[in-house]
Amino acid sequence: MKIDYLTLFPEMYEGVLNHSIMKRAQDKEIVQFNTVNFRDFANNKHSQVDDYPYGGGQGMVLKPEPVFNALQSLDKDENTRVILMCPQGEPFTQAKAESLSESDHIIFICGHYEGYDERIREHCVTDEISIGDFVLTGGELASMTMTDAIVRLLPGVLGNQVSHEDDSFSSGLLEHPQYTRPADYEGLKVPDVLLSGNHANIEKWRHEQSLLRTQQRRPDLLESYPLTEADKRFLNDNKK
Repeated sequence: MKIDYLTLFPEMYEGVLNHSIMKRAQDKEIVQFNTVNFRDFANNKHSQVDDYPYGGGQGMVLKPEPVFNALQSLDKDENTRVILMCPQGEPFTQAKAESLSESDHIIFICGHYEGYDERIREHCVTDEISIGDFVLTGGELASMTMTDAIVRLLPGVLGNQVSHEDDSFSSGLLEHPQYTRPADYEGLKVPDVLLSGNHANIEKWRHEQSLLRTQQRRPDLLESYPLTEADKRFLNDNKK
């Protein structure tokens, strides 16, 4: 997979993309990262990338030329996903991360401070995505968050390829509680079932705890989860 970032601040990516899982993915040649400063593609004397909005109003708007020119400089095809980071976009979810992880080429367009000229949205973009109902100074941090969620799904990136399948949201539920040694820390004990060695009971406990935690913290997720009759009885018996 190749991931390009159109940004005015390419240096912001250096730390995130060169440590931990991101570095491992690069070292294994599973993914290639590339930053493009679209200021370099501004076709004016002062390399200006923004201007005042037609019709008046507050703030500045990113000009179309630098973004169009930067995109044209990249080797892309009809399957390339061009993602505009913006608070108006569709919510980023684990399902979206899984869909994007099947792409060979992703381009993130990251504004900073300003809005976008609408022609960028209409003629350059395949996806508009938001990571939440809040506003960031720029799209860089949002694109890094998405990159982490996407790249860790690529085959060969994680040490245990199935480990991400137990993550929160991957199953449609929040992840169950986890414990490690010691079994008793100053009177705080690990649930007996996890020490029993009975794998069927352990899996049942984990599933029920995922159901319970989801009901308590993200009940909206249960609306689309295929609850069994046993699941429904368990949740009904454990309502608070």
